Amino acid sequence: MRRVIYAWDYIEWGGAQIHFLALMKEAQKSFETVAVFPKGTDHQFLKFMDSAGIRYELFEGHLDAKPVADVFAKLRRHLARGRAEYAMLRKMEEVGIDLAVHTDILPGQSLLSLVWLCLRTDTFITLHNAQPPVSKWRWLLWKMKFGVISMFSNFHVFCTNEHSAHYYAQLFGKRVSEDIKITYDSVNPDEIESARNAAFDRRETLRKLGLPTDKSVVLAVGQFVDRKGRWTFLEAAKQVAKSDADIIFLWVTPTLPTVLDLQRINSYSLENVFFIVESRKIGSQRNDILKFFRVAEIFVLPSLIEGVPIALLEAMAIGLPCISTNVYGIPEAIIDEETGLLVEPSDPVLLARSITRLKEETGFRNRLADNGRRLAITKFDERVAARIAVQAYDSILREKRTLITSKEASAA
Repeated sequence: MRRVIYAWDYIEWGGAQIHFLALMKEAQKSFETVAVFPKGTDHQFLKFMDSAGIRYELFEGHLDAKPVADVFAKLRRHLARGRAEYAMLRKMEEVGIDLAVHTDILPGQSLLSLVWLCLRTDTFITLHNAQPPVSKWRWLLWKMKFGVISMFSNFHVFCTNEHSAHYYAQLFGKRVSEDIKITYDSVNPDEIESARNAAFDRRETLRKLGLPTDKSVVLAVGQFVDRKGRWTFLEAAKQVAKSDADIIFLWVTPTLPTVLDLQRINSYSLENVFFIVESRKIGSQRNDILKFFRVAEIFVLPSLIEGVPIALLEAMAIGLPCISTNVYGIPEAIIDEETGLLVEPSDPVLLARSITRLKEETGFRNRLADNGRRLAITKFDERVAARIAVQAYDSILREKRTLITSKEASAA
C-alpha cells in the first residue's frame, strides 16, 4: 500500500488539524497514512488520532506561532521555524517518503522546505485563509516565491474556502492557480447526529465544570488568541452583562491563557460572567466536544482573520444560532439574517446588540438555527472534502502506474 504523509510543525491544534484528521480518516481506507508533527502536541489531539487509528510520528522542536513585535524576537522565531522544518523533513525521511506529502506550510515562509519535498515526491499544501494586507515589496517577494514553487509539476494546492482560493490564485503561477481545488473546512454529519442524539445533561455538565447552571450561555470555541477576536468578545460580554444578569459567556480552548492574558481578562471585571474552559476537561473524544455545544443558546466567534472556522460549522450543524464576523471566508457559511448574523470585526457594540437580539427574539433565533444547520450539513460535509483530496492522490498513483507500465513496455 502506498504511503501518504501529513505533516505540520506547530504544537497548537485547532481547525487545521481537525481538517487534516478528516482527510486522514478517508485516506487510510486506500493508503498507508502517517502523520508527522512535533512533540509537545496536546494529549487531547493525540487521543483523537488514536481513536481514529492513525499512526503518527513525533519530532523535536516546533514553530512558536505567537505574535512578536521586536526585530530580535522575529529573528528568533524565524530560526525556530527553520529548525522545526528541518526536524520535520528529517522525520518524514525516516518514515519513508513515498506517494505524496500533504502539509500546510506556505511558500512565502517555507519555500526551501517545499522545494526539498517536491524534489522527492508529489507535494500537496492546504491553505485555510488569506493573509492580512502586506506592503507592495513583500507581495512582490511572495509572488516570486510562489512562482518558483509553481514551476514544479508535482506541486498541488487545496484551499478550504473560495475566498482563500481566489486570494492565492493571484500569487501562484497559471498552472497551479487554475488547478486549485476547494476542500472545504467541514463537519461529519454522522458525528454531528451522534452528538445531537446522545444522552446529555446540560445542568450536570455545567455543574461539573463549576459553572452556573441556571443562566443562558453564549459560547465561543477555539484558540484564545487575538485573531479570534477574544477582546471584542470580552468587551461585548461586559456590555451585555450590564443589562442582563441571566447570561454567561464561555470560551473553550485547548490552551489556557498566559499570565499577561489573565491580567487583561481580570481588567474587564467579569468574574461571574466570563469563564475559560480548557477543552481537555470536557473530554478526550471528538464526540465529547461536539456534545458540549449543547450547553449553549448562542454561539459567537468574532474573528479578525479566518477562513471558514470548523468550530463555527460545528455549532451551526449542532443547531445553534451563530454570530460571526464579515471577514474572509466566513460569509460563505453565514448569510446575514438567513443562516446567522454577521457583524463587523472589532465592533463590540454591534456584537453585544446581536447577542441581545438573539436572546430576546426566540422565533428569529430558531429560524437562524434551522437554516444554519441545514446549510452546514449540506454544503460542508467533510466526507466530500476528503474524497476530493483522496481522488487527487489516486490520480497520482494512476499516473505513476501508467508511467511504470509504459517503461516496462518500452524495455520489452
